[in-house]
Amino acid sequence: MTAARHRLIMMSAGEASGDLHGATVCRAIKRLDPQVRVLGMGGARMAAAGVEILVDPTAHAGVGTNEVIGRIPSLFRAYRLLVRRLRRERPQALVVIDFPEFNLRLARHAKRARVPVVYFMPPQLWAWRSGRIRQMASRVTQVLAAFPFERDLYADAHVPVEYVGHPLLDVVPFSLSLEEGRRRLGLPKDGPVVGLLPGSRREEIEHLLPPMLEADGRRRFVLGRAPTVSRRAIQAFIDRAAGAPPVEVIEDQTHEVMAAADVLLVASGTATLEAALLGTPMVVCYRVSRLTEVVGRLLKQIPWISLPNIVARRTAVPEILQADVTGARLAAEAERLLQDREGAATTQRAAFKDLRERLGEPGVGERAARAILKVAGTA
Repeated sequence: MTAARHRLIMMSAGEASGDLHGATVCRAIKRLDPQVRVLGMGGARMAAAGVEILVDPTAHAGVGTNEVIGRIPSLFRAYRLLVRRLRRERPQALVVIDFPEFNLRLARHAKRARVPVVYFMPPQLWAWRSGRIRQMASRVTQVLAAFPFERDLYADAHVPVEYVGHPLLDVVPFSLSLEEGRRRLGLPKDGPVVGLLPGSRREEIEHLLPPMLEADGRRRFVLGRAPTVSRRAIQAFIDRAAGAPPVEVIEDQTHEVMAAADVLLVASGTATLEAALLGTPMVVCYRVSRLTEVVGRLLKQIPWISLPNIVARRTAVPEILQADVTGARLAAEAERLLQDREGAATTQRAAFKDLRERLGEPGVGERAARAILKVAGTA
């Protein structure tokens, strides 16, 4: 590849998972063409990968309809800033990552400015809001699909699409075993360990951590803290939990927590797919406001919310939702996996192995970067 000087790519990611995926593809872009300048919206991971961060909303991401309302003023300011820079600097490409309510509007301005748009980790139209396919077709130059079935969906709608695979394939340490995970965390080799992954947003912590802590005081708990949630906030919930078991809070070693645990209690989100790729049995839970629940039910098109079940197209892991998220229910599901290791846990691991085979091979960041650079005219 012949490097072109003074090339500019704008990126837009609004949540912690998008920041992770944006960092993966940015590093690959920089490797392929060090002359390319990348700027935009994202978080600490994208900054570390070489993105000039104009605004960082990732630490304040909201959940659902009610919860997002408070973020509207700051997101509107971020939106106006990106639109101004888009019009002024005219990048060779705009790369948007998930966050569709924001990014599809930004893509509309890019289209008007004749800036090509690449959608990496596109909206989950197969899960809900399928009507957005028309917006995708009119505003997006190239879709980079994470799942094989996404490729078919966009191809059928005549949206240019390339299947690159899921970026977690470049992130998850597949060789990390239970024994090595425990060694790195200083945990005993023997004895059951329950891993807690209550989410990357404060609202998730508020809704999910208290019932997680009620699950079972006889087990050893280790909690993987997301970088977008302060340790102080986590500790405050632990201190307020009456009769809560001792919890070891782990920082910057989420994959070790996943690998070291016999079972995970995990908030629905990207972490469920990471844990599945590592082969750890899990119980998925989630709780949102009543309004968000009603809106979600109206728009939802499939019966699952967790990525392992969505990719498997069946209930591979239990999903505990809304009012059912109680300590007793979580404890019962976790205990079933701990006691029936040759049954329930083995069944989950078999499903995870099949899931891993469906997602393709590592090298996603480089495949996505090459596609982006081609659209940007630097390939």
